Amino acid sequence: MTTKQPAHPLPLTAHLIVTTTLPTEAEAQSLAEAAIAGRLAACAQVQGPIRSTFRWQGAVEQATEWFCHFKTTRGCLPALEALITGQHPYDVSEIIAIPIIGGSAAYLKWIEDETA
Repeated sequence: MTTKQPAHPLPLTAHLIVTTTLPTEAEAQSLAEAAIAGRLAACAQVQGPIRSTFRWQGAVEQATEWFCHFKTTRGCLPALEALITGQHPYDVSEIIAIPIIGGSAAYLKWIEDETA
């Protein structure tokens, strides 16, 4: 069975949502503020607490964590990733970049303007 591709796939924008999790609200807020101060993201949202269940070093673990979501551009991703890695307390920090395939033109322009 083959999957039919859409006739007109949605074009990717130059915009991303980058997400990570941190063990405390204070660490998530500090990272959010650093990203905004460095113009690596136009917006950073801290959300939580959440409960994560994951496998780590052969065992199932659970932790209370806080999300930090960043609205940014592809061009800022390397520097944002370096900031997250540098400030993150985990051995392996979650850094996931999700492409934005569409949205308000004014909002997407605002992301570009605030990260320039």
